[in-house]
This record gives sequence, structure tokens and C-alpha cells, in this order.
Amino acid sequence: MTLQMDLPTADDYPTRKAPEPCLLYRRDPVVWPGAENGTFGADELSDYERRGYTQARSLVTADEAETYRSELRRLGEDRALREDERVVVEPTSDEVRSVFEVHKISQVFSDLVNDPRLVDRARRILGSDVYVHQSRINYKPGFGGGSFYWHSDFETWHAEDGMPRMRAVSFSVALTDNYSHNGALMIMPGSHKTFVSCVGETPENHYRASLKSQHVGTPDQESLSLLAERHGIDVLTGSAGDVTVFDSNCMHGSGGNITPFPRSNVFIVFNSVENACTKPFSAYTARPDFLGASDTTPVGR
Repeated sequence: MTLQMDLPTADDYPTRKAPEPCLLYRRDPVVWPGAENGTFGADELSDYERRGYTQARSLVTADEAETYRSELRRLGEDRALREDERVVVEPTSDEVRSVFEVHKISQVFSDLVNDPRLVDRARRILGSDVYVHQSRINYKPGFGGGSFYWHSDFETWHAEDGMPRMRAVSFSVALTDNYSHNGALMIMPGSHKTFVSCVGETPENHYRASLKSQHVGTPDQESLSLLAERHGIDVLTGSAGDVTVFDSNCMHGSGGNITPFPRSNVFIVFNSVENACTKPFSAYTARPDFLGASDTTPVGR
């Protein structure tokens, strides 16, 4: 028997509802009006608008990056923390894959999510005060770091968290050097202006499986091929301390790491306080707070 989901009535980005995938035009700004400039150069903001991402080189100092790496190691080695649902291990090993809600677990990362170097940039892009929708650290150790298949974060946040608009931005703070061969982030530049509507009904408690290996909510190969042919693929290499800022709807992913060189990052999602999540658009219940925060208290104030 099919249950009737209690969903919002207005949905500009329907997904997981039709038997066939489709491509939809973006109906939201990329850079929202309402905030003064001063954190981005004109070229940086123009790049972000056009490509859906920009990179701030050496935004975090070498000493700060080492502090974050030390905290990452501490959290990864905390055996008691392994019992916490916020810690996700690789599907084929006991290696830590991700730790979520790190700004509530660690004072070090709490300070980072309130850092004006990040928060002011998020405000400039989103045109308002911002809160943390999600934070996590991603481990990708040498000889074993798993892949993250192509996806748009907004598709999941919209379908399963109830995020109404494309008014969120992600910050990836590199804690290690990113090479083309150690599982670096890949983005299809310009893909943020097209929404890929996916197929497949959201299973109950889908997040438990999807955090290790996602299948529902991933784009079909035909749509991916079309976007790749239209936009190409950028491999985002750089040094520890670089910060990649990218739109919530960018099509992105990363390969596994079979090299000896680890690739780890801190990942922070800022959402506009004017874009608070409602009921999920394509799921029966919302994901837990550590994946999609219900607390919209502004950060950096």
C-alpha cells in the first residue's frame, strides 16, 4: 500500500516522484542580494556565479591546518565515539569515513564554523545571516579511502531534509594536500544551474545506508553524461589550508584513494536563516538533526 506523505504543496524541484529522470532549470539566484561585498574579490565572485565554485588559496594558515589535523586524528582514534551514530565507517572496513556535527563534538571546529573568514563569505553569497545546516570531517586515508559517487547535495537536502531553495553553500577546508590522484574533489563547472530530478522512492531511514554508499537520490548515467559533455569536469587540487566554496546544487564527487597520500577535509554547510528546512519534499520523515539541523541560530554573531 502506498502511503500519502505529508509534504509541502509548492515544490519547484520535484525529485524521487516520477518514473523517469529529468533536467530542470534552476529557479533561484546563485549569488543572493542583500549583503555587502568585502570578503570576495570581483573575480572570485564572478567565478562562483559562473562555475558554481571558487577556491580561496591559503585561507587557513599552516598552523591552523595542523591544529585541525590533530583534532581529526583525536576524533578518529576515540573508541568511545565509534558508538555514536554521528560516526560513519567505510562499508568494507572499520576505517572512519566521516564524523558529523563536529562543531558540536569539538570546540576546535565550533570555533571554525564561527570564523568570520568563512561566515562572511557565506553571508555574501546567500544575502543573509547563516546557520550551520551540517558539518562533518571526511577521512580519506591512503590505501583505503572510499569514493563518493556523483551527486547534488541539494537533491538530498531538499528531498530528505526539506530545504526549500538553493540558498545554501558548502565550504571544504583542505587539511591535507589534494592531488589529482588521491581522491580529490571533482566538480562539473556550471552544473549548479541544472537540477537533476532523480528516480526511486526514499526508503525509511534511508540515511543509515546512504551515508556509507548512496543509491537512491543519485543521478542517472544519461543525465551525468549530458552534464559532463556540456560542462566538463574540474579536478580541484591544492594545498592544505585551501578552502573550496561551492554551491549546494553543484554536481560533484570524488574517487577512491589507492595512493599512500591521505586526503582529509572539514566540510561545513551554511544555510540562509531565511531558507530554514520544512517537511521533507520526498521522504516520510526528516533525517536526524546531525545531518540536517533544525536549530537556525545564526553563527558568527
